[in-house]
Amino acid sequence: MAAPPITTSVTELPESRVRVEAEVPATEVEKRVEQAARSLARSIRVPGFRAGKAPAPVVIKRVGREAVLDEAVRDSIGSWYSAAIDAAAIVPVGEPELDLGELPAAGQPLTFSIEIGVRPTATLGEYKGLEVEKGSPEASDEAVEAEVERLRERSGRLETVERPAADGDFVVMDYKGTLGGEAFAGGEGRDQMIELGSGRLVPGFEEQLTGASAGDDRTVTVTFPDDYGAAELAGQEAEFAVTVKEVKAKELPELDDDLAAEAGFDTLDELRADIRERLSEAASDRVEAEFREAALDAAVANATVEVPAALVDARSRELWDQMLHSLSHQGISKDMYLQVSGRSEEEIIADGRDDAERQLKREAVLAAVVAAEGIEPSEEEILAALEEAAPQERASAKKLLERMKSANRLDAFKAELANRKALDLLTESAKPAGTTR
Repeated sequence: MAAPPITTSVTELPESRVRVEAEVPATEVEKRVEQAARSLARSIRVPGFRAGKAPAPVVIKRVGREAVLDEAVRDSIGSWYSAAIDAAAIVPVGEPELDLGELPAAGQPLTFSIEIGVRPTATLGEYKGLEVEKGSPEASDEAVEAEVERLRERSGRLETVERPAADGDFVVMDYKGTLGGEAFAGGEGRDQMIELGSGRLVPGFEEQLTGASAGDDRTVTVTFPDDYGAAELAGQEAEFAVTVKEVKAKELPELDDDLAAEAGFDTLDELRADIRERLSEAASDRVEAEFREAALDAAVANATVEVPAALVDARSRELWDQMLHSLSHQGISKDMYLQVSGRSEEEIIADGRDDAERQLKREAVLAAVVAAEGIEPSEEEILAALEEAAPQERASAKKLLERMKSANRLDAFKAELANRKALDLLTESAKPAGTTR
């Protein structure tokens, strides 16, 4: 759907805020009024017409233009707001203060204003040819050996042992828990195996089984944490009658060619070489990403960027909202996350302010580099970027380009590509510390 035709004027305010005055033309308003009338026709009865078939003018006359206009504005204000932000060519930060003027008479435009924070501006210092630390993608001997040990752990076998259980051993047990002498839901289990020292059970449970042998009966007393998932148990002291049935120890394979053969290699040296290569490949992408960030942060350090506290707070709240959106796709609610994290919403937002400020400064510097260098993506670069997105969107690059133009989103996409090119420029000109180029 094409973006509605909105005209705007922008007034800069203190503290990185702006006021956008927007006007929706009368033709757009009347079109939305007719759409709202057709929608209302489906839910009201109009004598002489079948359900949902009454023409828009008849519905408007019966319901009243003001009521239909009010419905139209409520349905359309979201798209009008987005179109106004795009038309004003601003990068908003935080929640807007939207002021809707008087609803217009027939044939008149609708006006509204938006007051909102915007991306801060940067005064650049030196930003090209900066010396920046760059890590090595080479995998260390310690990292390789740690990976070999993890392979040994995965290949280990549990063997029953005739001795008291120690940290790292596995205990097979039956247990029955009581609260004040009464059994409680979920407090009983049979043939359950736990690893001592893993910290997976209620604090204190595993420690009280250290030294137990097969056939032992033990009474384990624990207090459930105040933030325990089952509210009815939180903070309660419980007693568990435990019968130890088996003690098992993990037997790790020898560090030799046989271990390598299990992983598909002829020798241990071949296994280590493969691990080193894989670790180095994975590290290479990480090192390059860190170098790009470091080049940008060096340019930020040389720049002057004033970021008002209110803007930092607004961006931190945006980051929190984005996290909640991501968590919801994983089936995790806000209340559940707050309970697990042990922090309040305001504490999380406060903790996120440093990241928010860093993000805003980076964005400001990249925008300033784009302006200073006159960076503008070519048609070929735009199409190349869209080609990457095409498979996921199940559409050709040209089709995606048409959609962006129709939705008035092409300028925003160009700005994103320009920022990428600005970061490329900073990275390519940066000198890894201790080297010359």
